Amino acid sequence: MKVKVSLKTNDKKYLPQRMSQHAAGSDLVACLEKSIEIDPGTVKIIPTGISIEVPQGYEAQVRPRSGLAFKHGITVLNTPGTIDADYRGEVKVILINHGEEAFLIEDGMRIAQLIINKVEIPEFELSEELSDTKRGSGGFGHTGH
Repeated sequence: MKVKVSLKTNDKKYLPQRMSQHAAGSDLVACLEKSIEIDPGTVKIIPTGISIEVPQGYEAQVRPRSGLAFKHGITVLNTPGTIDADYRGEVKVILINHGEEAFLIEDGMRIAQLIINKVEIPEFELSEELSDTKRGSGGFGHTGH
């Protein structure tokens, strides 16, 4: 599958890039004129300098990078962030700092990963009753630990 990418600048370092042969995601990098500091407990929107054309019937998901999450407490706030097939604006990543120290995002830094998935479009049908299951309406930890 090919996904068209438009760059805000002519620098190809901003293109999403898979970092290993079997990687499911492609890394997104920050496209910044100046560094952005994320203080503990705060949220920042980080531009990537790219716009993408997701094929119809697919979505792009923005997910955290495990190394940033584990080492620094930096994660994507709306995980996963969804980019719909009809969106053509710049991809931006909502990052939050759950760590104890301020974290500096610099231009070209890998900040998240992008995954393209097939989407089933449901047809919702109004019904007076739903089928019964053993679980029923139990939720929010109803099975215990």
